[in-house]
Amino acid sequence: MIGLLQRVRQAHVEINGQRVAEIGSGLLVLIGVQQHDSENEADRLLQRLLGYRVFADTTGKMNLNISQAGGALLLVPQFTLAADTRNGMRPGFSTAAAPAEGERLFEYLLQQARQHSPEIAAGHFGADMQVSLVNDGPVTFWLEVKPG
Repeated sequence: MIGLLQRVRQAHVEINGQRVAEIGSGLLVLIGVQQHDSENEADRLLQRLLGYRVFADTTGKMNLNISQAGGALLLVPQFTLAADTRNGMRPGFSTAAAPAEGERLFEYLLQQARQHSPEIAAGHFGADMQVSLVNDGPVTFWLEVKPG
């Protein structure tokens, strides 16, 4: 399972011109589900997202996690993160989870996240979304949890 996290000052998701999710300061995380991912990978990714220290402490060092910094979390499903881009000029998606399984695991991750924090927002799986953000830093990290 892949999480592309971006520290943001604000972010929101629109679908058909309607704002469906938004946060202020926190993390926008694009989520990619790969074949062979399970609840175990979702749990581990969530643990890393909630514990990853990307917010500045009083000395300016990245020592605080999202809850210590008082930030919100916006999760957005992004099928294309699981693309195979090693060959050619067109991405392949044979490494991505099937849509039904990807949606199931994204919803599982979202449900688990909501048990840890009330400040969780999310995009909609399979929707044509427009995601806007103000990246803070910019700070962006690729987190991947491999099956097994």
